Amino acid sequence: MLTDGARYNRTIAQTHFSQAVHIVDLFHAYEHLNAIAQILWGQEAKAPKAWRDLLEAGNISRLLQKAGKTLPATGSSKQSLLKQLGYFQNNAPQMCYAEYRHKKFFVGSGVVEAGCRTVIGERLKQSGMRWSVRGANAIIAPRCCILSGRFEDFWASRGQ
Repeated sequence: MLTDGARYNRTIAQTHFSQAVHIVDLFHAYEHLNAIAQILWGQEAKAPKAWRDLLEAGNISRLLQKAGKTLPATGSSKQSLLKQLGYFQNNAPQMCYAEYRHKKFFVGSGVVEAGCRTVIGERLKQSGMRWSVRGANAIIAPRCCILSGRFEDFWASRGQ
């Protein structure tokens, strides 16, 4: 289960998908890493390669040591930095990217988002179309089944 690392996603994962592997989307993590660099060095700053390498390796404790060793003097910048560091601290168990890649898991949601655009967006967002939730679901369910090669299963379940 790929998420952006927000607290409510952990709750959803634990409640409804307790057996799933919960992974924080790597590209969301990169955004937070760049936010730390911007707090420390200005709006145009990017996270150093050493930090990105630690993130990719899933070595979040070392990343926190390196990124958090210089706290800004001002209150608002310091609070912003502590919030960003907290994101990594709270999500560290879901950021084992090297391990996930070794197991051939996706670590980014781009593939899923592109699939949604293709399967759902291209069908529902054509010129002049308007859908109720019920109508959209009625179209999308069989479309997903057809495109995934599982239409026979879908059709058999509808006959009961």
